[in-house]
Amino acid sequence: MNGRRTLAAGLLLAVAGCGVTPTNVVDVSGPPTVKIPPPSKTIYLLKPVEQRQDSRRARFALTREPADVENDTVDSLLTALFQANGRQLGGLHTALRGFTYEGMQDSLDPETRDETRLPRTSTLTVYIKGTGPLPLLGKKQIVCTAQQETQFEQVKIIRQFPSRAPQDEGQHICGKLKDAKE
Repeated sequence: MNGRRTLAAGLLLAVAGCGVTPTNVVDVSGPPTVKIPPPSKTIYLLKPVEQRQDSRRARFALTREPADVENDTVDSLLTALFQANGRQLGGLHTALRGFTYEGMQDSLDPETRDETRLPRTSTLTVYIKGTGPLPLLGKKQIVCTAQQETQFEQVKIIRQFPSRAPQDEGQHICGKLKDAKE
């Protein structure tokens, strides 16, 4: 019994004398922070899925590829997408050859007409120029690149012409457009 008391007293002494002295709270640095990367610096290009040996066209699928842009705004991503037309893409393709990007307008900050504020919607309107029909794959590239910015529910494409009225290419959603077949 005496040995147990000695052992218990020794343990208490060891725990009490562990060398750590009590102090007040010490502020070492600021609060913890997390650095979140920008949403996206990618554009949608086309990669061949199936090469054809006969005269039929090859099939392509959308693929997200890094974009050389200074910021992650939709405008800069769309500019990079259309600039890819003139670049070597290393086996990748674009369906936007012959088309140019003219600009965009979002409806997140609605206009005011006659002192009345128009309703707020989440549609991005993309303006392009070009001859010939805009292929479905080109629409997919535009819409899916733009909708990486999740605040836009849909993308409307307007094709402008120098000598006639603009042509509405429709309002699209990337998820639905990806499944569409040409």
